[in-house]
Amino acid sequence: MTKKIVIIGGVAGGASTAARLRRLDEFAEIILFERGQYISFANCGLPYHISGVIGSRDSLIVQSAKEMHDKFNIDVRIQSEVSRINRDKKTVSVTNLVTNEVYEESYDLIVISTGSQPIKPRIEGINEAKNLFTLRTIPDMDQIISYIKEEKPKTASVIGGGFIGIEMMENLHHLGLKVSLIEMASQVMGMFDYEMSQIIHQNIADQGVELILNDGVKSFRNEGKEIELTSGKVVESDLIIFAIGVRPDNILAKESGLELNDRGSIKVDEYLKTSDDSIYAIGDVIEVPNMVSNKQMMAALAGPANKQGRIVANHICGIDEKYLGTLATSAAKIFDQTVASTGLSEKQVIQLGLKYDAIHIHPTNHASYYPGATTVTLKVIYNPITEEIYGAQAIGSEGVDKRIDVLATAIFAKVKVTELKNIDLVYAPPFSSAKDPVNMAGYVAENKIKGLVETYTLTEMKDLLSGGHFVLDIREKPELLVQQLPGAINIPLTELRSRLNELPKDQIIHVYCQVGTRGYSASRILTQHGFKVKNLDGGLKSYSCVYDQNGSEICFFPVNDLGDTLLENKTVELKSSEKPKTNQMTVELDACGLQCPGPIVQVYKKMQEMNEGDVLQVKASDPGFYKDIQAWASKTGNTLTNIQKENKTIIATLQKGSTKKEDVVEIKNDLKNSTIVVFSQDLDKAIAAFIIAQGAQSMGKQVNLFFTFWGLNILRKPKKIRVKKTFIEKMFGKMMPRGVKKLPISNMNMFGMGPKMIKSIMKKKNVDSLQTMIESAMALGVKITACAMSMDIMGIKKEELIDGVEIAGVATYLGDTAQANHNLFI
Repeated sequence: MTKKIVIIGGVAGGASTAARLRRLDEFAEIILFERGQYISFANCGLPYHISGVIGSRDSLIVQSAKEMHDKFNIDVRIQSEVSRINRDKKTVSVTNLVTNEVYEESYDLIVISTGSQPIKPRIEGINEAKNLFTLRTIPDMDQIISYIKEEKPKTASVIGGGFIGIEMMENLHHLGLKVSLIEMASQVMGMFDYEMSQIIHQNIADQGVELILNDGVKSFRNEGKEIELTSGKVVESDLIIFAIGVRPDNILAKESGLELNDRGSIKVDEYLKTSDDSIYAIGDVIEVPNMVSNKQMMAALAGPANKQGRIVANHICGIDEKYLGTLATSAAKIFDQTVASTGLSEKQVIQLGLKYDAIHIHPTNHASYYPGATTVTLKVIYNPITEEIYGAQAIGSEGVDKRIDVLATAIFAKVKVTELKNIDLVYAPPFSSAKDPVNMAGYVAENKIKGLVETYTLTEMKDLLSGGHFVLDIREKPELLVQQLPGAINIPLTELRSRLNELPKDQIIHVYCQVGTRGYSASRILTQHGFKVKNLDGGLKSYSCVYDQNGSEICFFPVNDLGDTLLENKTVELKSSEKPKTNQMTVELDACGLQCPGPIVQVYKKMQEMNEGDVLQVKASDPGFYKDIQAWASKTGNTLTNIQKENKTIIATLQKGSTKKEDVVEIKNDLKNSTIVVFSQDLDKAIAAFIIAQGAQSMGKQVNLFFTFWGLNILRKPKKIRVKKTFIEKMFGKMMPRGVKKLPISNMNMFGMGPKMIKSIMKKKNVDSLQTMIESAMALGVKITACAMSMDIMGIKKEELIDGVEIAGVATYLGDTAQANHNLFI
């Protein structure tokens, strides 16, 4: 018997149901009613067309009514609203919104896919606000675009920090509007835990967006030109996007007597059937089980709606398949960051009363030695007894969605958290590391579960700073320039074993480092020597997302360190007391395209040529320069008077010398030099050595690079030099690479292809060649020493080495090391 199936609503759920039904049943009568003009469109892409990032409006339309009819033989009726389901007669009442004709259509089965509607509470002045818009459909998008073109707003306010609000904030900012983001809660993106959302807050503020948290809207005044907040603050705005959330579009179901839950969603069973056996419901209008908690939740996401449409079609056509629920896996682009999550958050786990633990790690998205490596901040929540993974969150520039997809798969497959270490993931330097961040999460969780380390939380660290506790900072001395917690004792990890007598055995030693890795190493050393130890989960990097060095919670506003408004495409005025005097010179430096430590090296060189009081304005594109220049200025006693971002360019203004005594960060250790032993002849390690050397020299250190054994090949001249050698020395010379052009790399040398790839990528990324780095280091004053003993053993003569290399023995190296505050071995 031929079935007659009525689908109410298109887009993700309704359209996918219709298409799957036809593929399974060529003879079913399928009618799809849609009250709008578009049955299937990419609503997630709407904000990006408003800004012009997606140029073609037509590309947003996934399937037109005609295409749906022609491809699938489906009776598609757009601009037709189903106003009532007459369950007793098994008919629906339909209004043609073009002709106003009202008619009835019979059915055997119904699929409700009416979706959701934006929430618009009764706020004083909301109906009179002519500049206020919501965004759910293509006509909504068209209205916003038309308003922007006609009214040319200069300021915009986005109310609500969920997906739509965040995406509209970014895209309006992309159009050049000055944007305010207003969120009544303490954070944006509520699926994230607070310490993770603070990373998002920092990114938003860094772009110059005014971020207003913990403040709701009290009223709209002057036809929406003024927004009065509950705090009394008034925000002036030419354009308002109202995006505080959505509610189920349940009017049809409610009036038809279908059973709803307390939140207004249609109740469905595991086959997505409603309280009426002839009616199914899918998408935003229903609540579904969370696959981890088994609790009901709204999941206003396209992925679950598409899956539900397929399952309903299967069930109608006799394929027995149940809907298992969702993990609400999602991702969003926020300027240059990707944020993603899956499963339960820590706050949800707490609300459910589940036993849990959480870990924070900060690995790189791919091999750190491969150009372009960026940090991925990853949080995993799990049950320490059963090892069940509850959820995960990640934030970073690249590789974030990949890791969350893997973890979502692991949760679905019920992989234990300690089993993450065994997942065989792809590895190549441009894509990942030998220990992928997902594997690392498994290692860290296993260490905790097996009792190899105890950790303490960010909140506990804040409480420890009040005094009476032993806090041990095991970072190296140079790291203290950027941040050091008050009351913490510093013993670098490299010195820890020789200074155990300085530590108490009657107290818990609370260890911390930058990201937690060295803290774990220190914990293992101390534990095995009989100390009671805890390591800070996530290290200082996680702690600094929430608290400053005094333990006060960080609030993010679009300001730089000088207290000036930090807005894109705006030059910040100096305070009157800091304006340059007329006899001071202003110098400009363009360091765009250079990667770390290139910009800092160029700043150092330029500062050497300038007089006290002169002003340097430098532009750089390296993201790390934003923080580096602040630390450099403090360390070297120069004054950073302004720093801002214009798109991807960082502009810093410095005055040579310090205008305030307290601007200079004092280091108690008087040793300022740096020594680096270069033992390896690998190209990648040689590059790292010279990058570090240039950076350290630029920070005011005297650096000595001491080349020994295979490292001597880096210093060899590329051409053969006629010198007297023994037979063995000649054989050595033939087997070893001669100079920087012949060096291999430590991994994936591939018969010389690896070094060629690295050099090609360096050239494309505007990274100096190793030869240029060596010349630059020498010009900066880096001391390059060749080990005399190693030269003798390997048969390398002084004439074979590049100009400017000193020949010395171990005593000279040890003498330099005695005047250094750190020594590296590469």
